[in-house]
Amino acid sequence: MSRCVYKDTLAVYGKSAGYSSSLAGGFMRRGITVMLGTIFLGVAATSALAQGGQGGRGRGPGAPACTTVACDVQGDWERNRGLLVGVAEAMPDDKFGFKPTPAQQSFGERIMHVAGIDVKLLSTLGGKTPAPMLNMQATSKADVVAALRQSMDFGAAVLKEFNDQQLSERVTSLPFMGPTASRLRVIYFSMGHSQDIYGQLAVYLRLNGVTPPASNRP
Repeated sequence: MSRCVYKDTLAVYGKSAGYSSSLAGGFMRRGITVMLGTIFLGVAATSALAQGGQGGRGRGPGAPACTTVACDVQGDWERNRGLLVGVAEAMPDDKFGFKPTPAQQSFGERIMHVAGIDVKLLSTLGGKTPAPMLNMQATSKADVVAALRQSMDFGAAVLKEFNDQQLSERVTSLPFMGPTASRLRVIYFSMGHSQDIYGQLAVYLRLNGVTPPASNRP
């Protein structure tokens, strides 16, 4: 594994997690696994792994350790937001139309894909926070980053509406999620999808000589 790929992977999963535990399977796998078996026992185990002994990763230094699943979820969302916004901000303005190959989407289009899917998925949770009207035709850095921030702010607000019990409740989400899905599974599916795209965006940056901010560590 090259040093660049290793550091980009650590940016997503974190040093303390490791590849064979915690987040090594990605947010998506963890969310789906949580919903198998006894919901609260599964969530509790997953939450402990997510924190990695760091008191709620993504909630900032000095933040008190999480004691609820809802807190863990909100912390994971904030870390997810930081990675995505950071990688978007790092790309130069004139590279938002960059494509590694003609058949692929541009850097800006990939980010808009994340923003659009997040809003669609999280709108099915049944929260009271109104979904933002994203400019899905955005192409400039300013407009694309603004749309991404809108989607991330929406997600953060919606997640705060649900407690542990409500996160385990089932809702009707998008068709590919099945007839019903727990709110927790929908949320982690959304974050897992974002992390998949983050991995692509990190490559887009490196092809343009830019180190992803989260990978810019010793």
